[in-house]
Amino acid sequence: QVRLVESGGGPVQAGGSLRLSCAASRSTDSSYCMGWFRQAPGKEREVVAVLYTGDGGTHYADSVKGRFTISQDNAKITLYLQMNSLKPEDTAMYYCAAQMYYCTSIRAADFPYWGQGTQVTVSS
Repeated sequence: QVRLVESGGGPVQAGGSLRLSCAASRSTDSSYCMGWFRQAPGKEREVVAVLYTGDGGTHYADSVKGRFTISQDNAKITLYLQMNSLKPEDTAMYYCAAQMYYCTSIRAADFPYWGQGTQVTVSS
């Protein structure tokens, strides 16, 4: 069983920064594909970034490349999303998600474990 708890969201002005955290209760004996997703009102949930805990490999959505950075702590327990140069279109509920082993898919439907989400609101 994997339990995920996000924190760090809130209101921010355009151009500002936020860092989201995801505390994961899971086995560190196995590798996981950890991801950040977001969902804006009336839109589908979309991938923001994913990280494979085994080797730290990452993948980003084109819309956030160069602005967002996904990372994990040395203990591989906490996942982070550093968000810089935020834009109003980044406004959404942000979710942490996990699937065991490799990042074979980055579709939301293929991640069985989810946190409750943290709201990010970027004002212009």
